[in-house]
Amino acid sequence: MILRTILSLLFLGVIVPLHAATKPNIIYILCDDLGYGDVKCLNPEGKIATPHADRLAKEGLIFTDAHTSSSVCTPTRYGLMTGRYNWRSKLQSGVLGGLSPRLIEADRLTVPALLKQHGYHTACVGKWHLGMDWAKREGREVSELTIEKPEQVSSVDYVQPIKNGPMSVGFDYYFGIAASLDMVPYVFIENDHVTAPPTGETSYPMTLGRDDGKATRKGPVAPGFSAIGVLPALTRKAVEHIEARAANARAGKPFFLYLPLASPHTPIAPSPEWQGKSGISPYADFVMQTDATLGAILEALEKHGLAQDTLVVFTSDNGCSPMANFPELAEKGHNPSAQFRGHKADIFEAGHRVPFIVRWPAKVKAGTTSDQTICLVDLMATCAEIVGAKVPDNAGEDSVSILPALAGQAGKPLREAVVHHSINGSFSIRQGNWKLELCSGSGGWSDPKPNTPAAKALPLVQLYDLAKDAGEKTNVQAEHPEVVARLTRLLEKYIADGRSTPGAPQQNAVPIEIWKDRVAGQPKRPKAAN
Repeated sequence: MILRTILSLLFLGVIVPLHAATKPNIIYILCDDLGYGDVKCLNPEGKIATPHADRLAKEGLIFTDAHTSSSVCTPTRYGLMTGRYNWRSKLQSGVLGGLSPRLIEADRLTVPALLKQHGYHTACVGKWHLGMDWAKREGREVSELTIEKPEQVSSVDYVQPIKNGPMSVGFDYYFGIAASLDMVPYVFIENDHVTAPPTGETSYPMTLGRDDGKATRKGPVAPGFSAIGVLPALTRKAVEHIEARAANARAGKPFFLYLPLASPHTPIAPSPEWQGKSGISPYADFVMQTDATLGAILEALEKHGLAQDTLVVFTSDNGCSPMANFPELAEKGHNPSAQFRGHKADIFEAGHRVPFIVRWPAKVKAGTTSDQTICLVDLMATCAEIVGAKVPDNAGEDSVSILPALAGQAGKPLREAVVHHSINGSFSIRQGNWKLELCSGSGGWSDPKPNTPAAKALPLVQLYDLAKDAGEKTNVQAEHPEVVARLTRLLEKYIADGRSTPGAPQQNAVPIEIWKDRVAGQPKRPKAAN
């Protein structure tokens, strides 16, 4: 009788099964340097208007405890695409440049490749920043794991096809820029070619209209390319892509659109119609324009009848950068980090705790909130569960499906723990309310900075109870040595096993002996294998 009732309710649509019969379209919007406190619905005391993000929250679900695996651009994107912690790659600190070679390993499964196997059309529109193999001029080189040197910007033949870019990791279509908008080259790329070869050189003010001597790196620029035009171009291309895929999507052929924006990262360059609109600062104007891009995406979905069966994610790659001019924002009562400590690059919360808002009308209850601890690496396992697939043992080693939380069915914690990484390679592990940081300072750009006298005078590790101390003001490592020991052992296990999820240990895991030799140093970190 009970089974018959459940089956009847399923048939009538009163109960929605965890695996939807129809695969949803998936749009993943990754902002660049958008702080947790920059979104009004997450920070009611914030002063920047974000009506479209607020609307998304009213129509969907807010995750209040969402994190990136890294506090900076490239490593976060690696984890998002692969479901694998960034420090397992060969990039151990810092970020790539616009001319850096491909970072994602040739045999590694990615989210778009997984979805493509299950009938999705896949596209990326936006900032890549995961390396691609440009054709180098004879006898010339570019740096592999760091931003290229000024003399290397002429090492590339920009007319030749690009190898091993987004198209090589599972995307059917790509349009965007190679890296951050303050990095060369200043060109648009479509699939495996620049849309127009560079014919000159330029740089842009870090903040539009301010002659403070701060400018982006000087390098090749294509005719007609401008920093101010990038966000409008990405928005237009994304909307056009939704329009182009709409008929197929309505016919049951879903699409995945990864939209990594280059804003509100420097150069802070709002379009004329947005300049001064916030009444706060150019950065606030740029945040509002970024929010408007989300609005354009939502409008396109509604126009083409796709809103109901499309999963939209709106998030950020790390915390807000100090280039946003924190003192100027503070004068107007705005804090991009909200109640959290630090900012971009740091191991502190505001370095990696990010906005994460989801809407999927067919599955997600409107106006809900989740305090589940999640990470951007969870995209792969989530997509796999959505399409009814199993992630192979040699892929997505750190990815956990958040589908139960989306469906309102998550009772216990989805994750055993989550690992964070700062710009200089410092580690943190979080389990429940406890957060252990294996460095004495910020591991990044805020005070106490790594290797400074202030940092060296502090204990080598930090432990915070985030339930009592969300601002990470009181280091309680001396009072709870058992917690420090337990979390250290768990992190060692994750490193030794080459994974943090159930499954067979990986053959290319970091040797635990290397980790133990380096655990108690400031910027020291294990040397990961590929």
